[in-house]
Amino acid sequence: MSDWENSPVEEKHKCFLTQLASILIENVFDGVRRDEPVIRWREPAHLSEIIPFNVQEEPKSQELILEMIKNVYKFSVKTGHPYFMNQLFSGLDPYGLAGQWLTDSLNASIYTYEVAPVVTLMEQSVISEMLKMFYRGNEDQDSEVSGDGMFCPGGSYANGTAINLARFWLRPETKNCGIAGLQLVIFTSEDAHYSILKWSNMCGIGEKNVVLVATDELGRMDVDDLEANVLKEKERGKTVFMVSATAGTTVLGAIDRLDEIADICEKHSMWLHVDAAWGGGLIFSRVHRTLLKSIHRADSITFNPHKLLAVPQQCSLLLTRHSGIFEAAHSRKASYLFQRDKFYPTNLDVGDKYMQCGRRADVIKFWIMWQAKGTSGFEKHVDHLMSLSRHMKEEIERRDGFELVTKPSFVNVCFWYVPPFLRDAKETHNYNERLHKVAPKMKEIMTKRGSLMISYQPLRQKPNFFRFVVQNSGVLGSDVIYVLEELERIGKNL
Repeated sequence: MSDWENSPVEEKHKCFLTQLASILIENVFDGVRRDEPVIRWREPAHLSEIIPFNVQEEPKSQELILEMIKNVYKFSVKTGHPYFMNQLFSGLDPYGLAGQWLTDSLNASIYTYEVAPVVTLMEQSVISEMLKMFYRGNEDQDSEVSGDGMFCPGGSYANGTAINLARFWLRPETKNCGIAGLQLVIFTSEDAHYSILKWSNMCGIGEKNVVLVATDELGRMDVDDLEANVLKEKERGKTVFMVSATAGTTVLGAIDRLDEIADICEKHSMWLHVDAAWGGGLIFSRVHRTLLKSIHRADSITFNPHKLLAVPQQCSLLLTRHSGIFEAAHSRKASYLFQRDKFYPTNLDVGDKYMQCGRRADVIKFWIMWQAKGTSGFEKHVDHLMSLSRHMKEEIERRDGFELVTKPSFVNVCFWYVPPFLRDAKETHNYNERLHKVAPKMKEIMTKRGSLMISYQPLRQKPNFFRFVVQNSGVLGSDVIYVLEELERIGKNL
């Protein structure tokens, strides 16, 4: 029997948490070391032998639980590792991690001021600052900016809420009466995030009423094709009500031409949403925010600090320039939660403007990081990532066996690695078919040896290619070289 079993409950739990904290801190720093693997790959059956996943009737000892926790960390992907470049999130910021721990220890739910006073004011402060950054445009930097914002459980949810806002903005009666009889149409690019299709289904619009607009060679929405499709749908008697543009597509990182799209939206009285979940962090850089030119003309904007800014997951915002629309579109004024005779100003009870009720305090980690880094720190972070992207592009252009898929618009650098056995086979009839098989095989090798995690994907008729993305400010120029050399080491023996 453990000594803990003879201790008072409080001491037992305190001892457990103290040992757990030590394990977590040790693993946090081990998980970002370059001499440690990104992942210790194990097949599912083997992993099930190492970690007893099945729950049981009787409790396990705390010593055994701690050992299980060590193995959970040991055999999980180290997303803070410099060589993890697999998704649109990475890095392990110590201040963000502190915010994550604080969030979970508070276990707050943000719907009324009485149960979440500090984080309610924290949210208001961060949302107000983000509205200023996105919506001031070229106006006087001291001018007031109206609008509203909300934290969402991910960018997909934010995009879906934007669709609902656009529908309400067009026809407020749909909140009560639904959309029966309306033939609503949304326009987005063929490279836009799949959440637009999913939420069109959820909002009763239907996936077939989402028009996927063609893209140009850089992956940007073709504005001529957009306008042609808008006119076509209007001629068919459909109600065109929304365009969802993208600032940072998932694969190519393309940023749509927002100014021209905004002109079309104004011309046809459509709501303009910009999914800047990936690219929105550029707003912090005085050099690179020009890539988001005219984003202030959007009716709504999705922005995920957990992507480019490397805030721990999840942290996502939906911003709008329309004050009061969240409450108008969503409010139900539940009397058991949002009583009107409270002893403090009831406008501090923000929960009614949300579709959710219970809601995590995702703002805390973002707020602590902002306090620790300042706006200037986020700017340096973004500028560093963009410099790494340029470095990767330049190295690809000068190395044998590497080919760019398209000119990079943003952090994303998409490229093929052509192994030696294929370099003289480009004119053969099955070249693309053979090249298509290269990236999956290389991904298997790198993952199983834990040396690198970088994603691959096809795009329309193009064979599989690699996508370099980085959000981790701990990544160095030398790591870019490592990635390319590791791909060469793997590929030469295929």
